[in-house]
Amino acid sequence: MIAATVLGGLLLLWIGGEAFVRGSVAVAERLNVSQLMIGLTLVAFGTSLPELVTSLAAVFEGAPGLSVGNVVGSNIANVLLILGIAALIRPVICRPDAFYRDAVALGIATAVATIMILIGHLGRAHGLILLAGLVVYLAVIYRKERIQPGPAGRVLAGEAQAAHPAPTTLPFALFLVVVGLAGVVGGAWMLVSGATELALIWGVSRTFMGLTIVAVGTSLPELVITSVASFRGRSDVALGNIMGSNMFNLLAILGITAIVTPINVPPALRVIDLAVMVAATALLIVVAATRMQVARWEGAGFLFAYVVYTIVRSSIAL
Repeated sequence: MIAATVLGGLLLLWIGGEAFVRGSVAVAERLNVSQLMIGLTLVAFGTSLPELVTSLAAVFEGAPGLSVGNVVGSNIANVLLILGIAALIRPVICRPDAFYRDAVALGIATAVATIMILIGHLGRAHGLILLAGLVVYLAVIYRKERIQPGPAGRVLAGEAQAAHPAPTTLPFALFLVVVGLAGVVGGAWMLVSGATELALIWGVSRTFMGLTIVAVGTSLPELVITSVASFRGRSDVALGNIMGSNMFNLLAILGITAIVTPINVPPALRVIDLAVMVAATALLIVVAATRMQVARWEGAGFLFAYVVYTIVRSSIAL
């Protein structure tokens, strides 16, 4: 029964996230919103919506470790698991302008969030700083790309196109937005409830559940967008989606969650998993910057690293 609750929650998160993204993109296109803005905001927010709702549900359930573990684990899974899969499908080619812009921003966001997490307590002031950083980042990109469109803007537009096929009528698009949001909320509560029960049964911490099952489950929308982009030969969109999602997780998910309710970070997460997240982010930037691509063998290495991390982490599931 508990396993069914977890699986049902994962399924609802996946379907709800997909419906929300596709419905939101269709509504925005009907309102003549540019694909640049859609890729910059709606796709990034929509694919990270499961992480946001799940993290909020976790802190309301008194499971801060699951909440922060969800964000840290999702960033690890996005790089090592999802980007690894995308590179195996087709080598991921980087557009230098877009890559360097996002690499610098992701590096800064990772450094700031890491320092805050290491403090051990994320208060409302920390959350406001993180959220303000995201707003500044989005404003700078939109202003630059609107005035002088370039490769970076085409990557963002490609993220919007990856959300197709979208509904063709406005009523159906609005219906998908509402149903998708309801599915994500319901799926998040089911997942958090089931993961908490499983942690008690298996004798592991809720932090570990957040880092593994919950993190991978809430990353399913990123997996869909990234895989679709790779199959369509838009590997630059796949990389942009991963980097943008990781930034959104750190700045928006942690930020909003900390503003709603301050979070005490479990010591185990600060010692082990935060280091893996930083290392995975650094590895992504270095590998991609070396030859402006992530080759298939490098994607296989990412996947192998994720398997090793999961096995090692499960053996010390504190």
